[in-house]
Amino acid sequence: MHVIVHRIRLHEGIDPVRFETWVRESDYRAAPELPSLISFAVHRAAVDANAAFHYFEVISVTGPEEFERDMKTEVFQSLVAAFDTMASVVDEISGDRIEPGYSAG
Repeated sequence: MHVIVHRIRLHEGIDPVRFETWVRESDYRAAPELPSLISFAVHRAAVDANAAFHYFEVISVTGPEEFERDMKTEVFQSLVAAFDTMASVVDEISGDRIEPGYSAG
């Protein structure tokens, strides 16, 4: 499994509630339309306006090539357009999970 982690910083003046509402109502709802997505979650990291980043997202995909195909879809591009009005990705790391990993339950 390939995992991508983005650190996200809100643009100046963007209310975190607005961003989090969009994540819940648009970003998460669109996820099933991206076939390469295995799991996806956004996490609040900092509330201070001057923080280096405010959120991070962890995206698990079937593979980088498959995810790149999904990134070219209309659904994904509409998410990017909305995201770009509120925030920026300030850092990205990615890699392949050393299987099997651990998950309770």
